[in-house]
Amino acid sequence: MNQKASRYCPQCGKANKACICPFIQKIESDVPVIVLQHPSEVKQPIGTARILSLSLPNCRLIVGEDFSDNDELNQLLHSDVHYALLYPAETSEPIGNWQLDGMSQNKQRGLILLDGTWRKAFKMYQLSQNLQALPCVKLDDIQSGNYRIRKSPVDGGLSTVEAGFYALSAMAGDSEPFQPLMTAFNEMIEFQIKQMPPGVFERHYGGKDRS
Repeated sequence: MNQKASRYCPQCGKANKACICPFIQKIESDVPVIVLQHPSEVKQPIGTARILSLSLPNCRLIVGEDFSDNDELNQLLHSDVHYALLYPAETSEPIGNWQLDGMSQNKQRGLILLDGTWRKAFKMYQLSQNLQALPCVKLDDIQSGNYRIRKSPVDGGLSTVEAGFYALSAMAGDSEPFQPLMTAFNEMIEFQIKQMPPGVFERHYGGKDRS
């Protein structure tokens, strides 16, 4: 066995000591979710996209930057599911309104998330013509995220799994079924903070060290 590969969990892809699999719970949800992950996020130790793909039965994780000619994504976009992209475009509408419109038309709705920094997500959107053709939705009345070990240039910036949690909760009108996503996310954050030398978390992230 490759020694380097053996140091990483084959399921979640994180280092064995940081494996998040014990915190993952399967969630009953029939909402199709597509996570488009920038290549720079694949090896990111504090990335959260895998929490979604491991927890949700109808979640696809696709890696790339320009998805215009991505066969897997285009096949999904041409299915009977009507997808919207969670992205702050000028034309974005509240996700709850979009979901209600789908229910009134008896059309199944699906969600697409971009997994990357704000700059990377913007580039993915600008390069991908098929994404620009989709309706865009946004979250409303969301508090600041809990991504305490990764800085965001946007006030109240959310991690990918937090964005997925809030979006799916809004679509379902109930956050309780999706709470395991946040549990796994918080456990991952707590583990990473505990690995930091004393004072590092406070100096670099403006928080208080945990005992």
